[in-house]
Parts: sequence; C-alpha cells; structure tokens
Amino acid sequence: QVQLVESGGGLVQAGGSLRLSCAASGRTFSSYTMGWFRQAPGKEREFAAAISWSGDSTYYADSVKGRFTISRDNAKNTIYLRMNSLKPEDTAVYYCAAHSGNGAYFYTREYGYWGLGTQVTVSS
Repeated sequence: QVQLVESGGGLVQAGGSLRLSCAASGRTFSSYTMGWFRQAPGKEREFAAAISWSGDSTYYADSVKGRFTISRDNAKNTIYLRMNSLKPEDTAVYYCAAHSGNGAYFYTREYGYWGLGTQVTVSS
C-alpha cells in the first residue's frame, strides 16, 4: 500500500515555471514506477510523465516533452515534476500515481494508487 499527496500547484503566467511534488508513504516506495497525469475540465485524464524505480528511465507525453522534467528522490519518498515554459493548455489538475512494478506505463488503468491532485492554472 502507498498513499500519495501532491503539492506545488498554483496560478502562473504563460511562460512561467512550477515544480510539483508528490510525497509517498510506505517503506517500499523505491519498488514503484511513478507517474504524473493531468485532467483538464471536460477532458479525460491523460498521461504526462513517468519514471522508473531507480530514476534511470523517464517517459514523457509528446505535449510536454522538452518542457517538463520528472525526477524522484527515493530517500525522501518523493517525486517531482518540474514544469517550464508553461502554456494555458497545461491548465489541469495534476495527479501523482504509483504502479507496483518496473517498466513503462502510460495508461490510467495501469496505476493502482492515486493522489487527490493539485490544481495548475496557466493564464495567458
């Protein structure tokens, strides 16, 4: 079992930056693939980024590649999402998710644990 709590969302102007954090409970954090998803109003939840157990492998949606960076600190049971060059279309609730296993996972159904989300709003 793992519990996830996101933080770091807020209101930012287009072109700005934010860093999201996701703190996880549990002693086996390092055995989870971790992901960030986002859901805009009226749209389905979509994959943004994921990171392997060790952090050696990262994966990004095309829409965020080159602007967002996912990282993790297993000693702190925390993952991060650094978001640069933000655009109004990045406005969404951002969710942290965990998959008990190592690999590339891009679909919501593959993740068994979810946080409650943090709102990111990008103004034009």
